[in-house]
Amino acid sequence: MNMRPSRRRPGRPVGASDSQPSAAPATPPTPPRGRRPAPERGAERGGRAEVAPRGTCWLYGTHAVVAALSNPRRRLRQLLVTGEAQATLEARVEGGLPIQPQRVDRARIDAICGRDAVHQGVALLADLLEVPALEDIVERPGPVLLLDQVTDPRNIGAILRSAAAFGAAAVIVQDRNAPEETGALAKAASGALEVVPLVRVVNLSRTIDALKSHGMWTVGLDAGGGILDGASFRQRRVALVLGAEGAGLRRLTREHCDEIAGLAMSGDMESLNVSNAAAVALYEMSRPRGE
Repeated sequence: MNMRPSRRRPGRPVGASDSQPSAAPATPPTPPRGRRPAPERGAERGGRAEVAPRGTCWLYGTHAVVAALSNPRRRLRQLLVTGEAQATLEARVEGGLPIQPQRVDRARIDAICGRDAVHQGVALLADLLEVPALEDIVERPGPVLLLDQVTDPRNIGAILRSAAAFGAAAVIVQDRNAPEETGALAKAASGALEVVPLVRVVNLSRTIDALKSHGMWTVGLDAGGGILDGASFRQRRVALVLGAEGAGLRRLTREHCDEIAGLAMSGDMESLNVSNAAAVALYEMSRPRGE
């Protein structure tokens, strides 16, 4: 895939477009370390839905729920299943379900997730995951992804899925300009939210500098630089920075990166959706030298 930087305006990212590829606990849970309390909320689509208590979210869809049930770091609150979905769920969770399911009809789950949500007959109320410290992230193997004001939860979910597939250490987002951990995000991640930490930071530029201080080489994925050559980074630990939908990398973010590089693309297409760009960049980073 060949990007021609000369045809693109500086600041326009490779992933510039944003195409869209029950009873609460008696005592509200304490939000995880490093995370501000989320406002009560329900589903993102499909009309008015029930809200989850602060510090929790409703996860839905077979892949997302199975991954959460299999994650010992998740504190589980309530599991709702339809009759058809229960057997499938029990067969998918190794060692049996860690929480007693409650049998409900599909309308009950529709009311929680929203009528348009593809919940597949399962919904799980769980605490938000605890966010690891940056010092813990740099100890994990693999590249780190930083998202500069990427706002679509489905894009972030898809990026998490690619990050899990290619062994990324974490995905970092700016706290005030990124969506909360929600069912829509977890559904798009297809279980990857339980595998790859989603880290929220206050200041992205300072975080880039902090990663540099830990020996990481930061590459802004954007036009105006060279072409991303993953094999050239074999001796370096890399952090990839991807820009927001439409706006691209902000000036200050670009200035804090060690270098700017775009994807090699052929044809007339000048940009990719940010989640697709992340997947291609991660594949390029994993490509063996000389391939």
